[in-house]
Amino acid sequence: MSQEEFRQKQTAFLTERAGLTKEEAAKFFPVYYELQDKKKALNDQAWAKMRKGKHEDLTEAQYESIITSILNNRIASDKLEKAYFLKFKTILSCEKIFKVQGAEMRFHRELLKELGRKP
Repeated sequence: MSQEEFRQKQTAFLTERAGLTKEEAAKFFPVYYELQDKKKALNDQAWAKMRKGKHEDLTEAQYESIITSILNNRIASDKLEKAYFLKFKTILSCEKIFKVQGAEMRFHRELLKELGRKP
């Protein structure tokens, strides 16, 4: 599934489950996907560090550096979440933000189940 197809499915699912109006969705999703893109970049960096850690010729200091970098990416991701929560509050009520978060978790669970069923 392409990123565009994924996002279309996700947008429809979250809009329905969170009860977003067309106007809310039109304002919310550009900001939401901006956050997702930034978090993906941090996650990609963390995975790149993990791959470097698979080399057996690394020193203890290099392993420490990798772990510290990964932890820093997680912290940066959490800070992004908090910053974007403040942006989301200018678009949606906290109740709808909460519903979007729940729907997001449900969407990913259902997607994983669907992928698990495909041969």
